Amino acid sequence: MDPALFLADLEEKPARLADLAAAVRQGDPWASVGDLDGPVLLLGMGSSHYANQVAAARLRHAGVPAVAELAGSDLLPVVERGTLVVAVSASGGSAETVDAVRRLRDHDTGARFVAMTNREGTELEALCDVLVPIRAGEEHGGVACRSFQHTLALLLALKDGNVARVLDQCAEASAYLLDRRDEWLPAVSEALLGPDGTHVVAPARRLSSALQSALMLREGPRLPAYACETADWSHVDVYLTKTTDYRMLLLAGSRWEGELLRWVKERGSTLVSVGADVEGAAHTLRYPHDEDDDVRLLTETLVAELLAADAWARG
Repeated sequence: MDPALFLADLEEKPARLADLAAAVRQGDPWASVGDLDGPVLLLGMGSSHYANQVAAARLRHAGVPAVAELAGSDLLPVVERGTLVVAVSASGGSAETVDAVRRLRDHDTGARFVAMTNREGTELEALCDVLVPIRAGEEHGGVACRSFQHTLALLLALKDGNVARVLDQCAEASAYLLDRRDEWLPAVSEALLGPDGTHVVAPARRLSSALQSALMLREGPRLPAYACETADWSHVDVYLTKTTDYRMLLLAGSRWEGELLRWVKERGSTLVSVGADVEGAAHTLRYPHDEDDDVRLLTETLVAELLAADAWARG
């Protein structure tokens, strides 16, 4: 793992997103899977699981029975004929994901198995019927940043034929944040990287953004960081605003923000808002197309990634 190479990976995001948009326009990445006419099981670990959780929730909202399971679980569901099992691993070699596919394959139920990987010729691909390439390119910094983003986009494409448009807008938004980082990054970094860590909060429909953002701060610079869902925050994290130097990165857009903002104001906590203007924020970071929830989903983790890259480089 290398901070300079991690930053270089982030700087490639706009071009890689544009390439993925072009590939999606050329052909449905899920065409070889056929109709989505049965239940869906998404398997993965780490950031792959973060992406899977949100994708499964969105599929359920669209009427598709879908669940996301940690591949390392001993409580994997029973899969039957017609089930689509999507095993996600950027490397294609995550031991738990490979093991989960093997375990499910042993029962020979007639389920369809798809490998989503960022590399071809992997063990996971060999175990599955179909490969859906993540197309994120080599991540030389050793951190799954672009592959997380591309995984989310491709999972959205399971039920959304408009993903190419979203990817184009996400590429523009990412370029905007990267090109202007000297203007916003120092102040946002000072506000968020406190002695008691950083808390990232996002609505349930984009919870993967909070989870991935916190992971980026832990994985690279090894800073304490935590994720929470916006509505649930008032039930589980509000208590820390009374006893710690609480610093929050709010990924805006939840209809439940009012209660959260009341406590933050009363307790004098520090808040940085991304994607919308929020009363009481020490800083607000906007970018093109941030009124679109799917663009937010595929863009907003770049803020914490750049925070992490900068803190990591400064040691």
